[in-house]
Amino acid sequence: MTHEPAPVPAPRVVSLYNAANALTVIRIVLVPVFLAIVVVSEMNDPDWRIAACLAFCIASATDFADGWIARRWSLVTSFGKVADPIADKALTGTALVLLSAYGPLAWWVTAAILVREWGVTALRFWVIRYGIIPASRGGKLKTGLQTVAIAWYLWPVPEPFHLVGVVLMGGALVVTVVTGADYVLQALRLRRGARDPGNG
Repeated sequence: MTHEPAPVPAPRVVSLYNAANALTVIRIVLVPVFLAIVVVSEMNDPDWRIAACLAFCIASATDFADGWIARRWSLVTSFGKVADPIADKALTGTALVLLSAYGPLAWWVTAAILVREWGVTALRFWVIRYGIIPASRGGKLKTGLQTVAIAWYLWPVPEPFHLVGVVLMGGALVVTVVTGADYVLQALRLRRGARDPGNG
């Protein structure tokens, strides 16, 4: 008696038009809106600074939300994989450059963070043929610290509390550099392991 082979289910096709991708697009759209608000305020008008901070926080919130939605309901798409990190870096990079351009944040801090961010992105592409470097808990902590620190710098806090922003940004910078070094080590191990003939 012959048995019919079990039918193979067709791979699930995820629509490009889903909630996770919509949030990513909203974040991208909010970047120029946020930039315009900061430029108009010139970091001098408290009301505009509050508006800029709220725009940044809303955009940052979509970063946490779209990833959770994509994983929870299996809505991961190629567009999301590419657009999500680009949107994140565009938002953070724009905020840091504006804070340095208008004075509150030293340029070397912005430069150090941006070099790390784009350097890690380049590393991912450098080793993509050998494997994927997963996001670490340190990377998530880095993102959280950067978000809180930038929001604190944007909000018109009273003078005595400015030091809190400096401490937050200092912590974000340390975690950013440390996790960046860890990504470099992971990338080197990944390439070395893939090239080792005795590996596996």
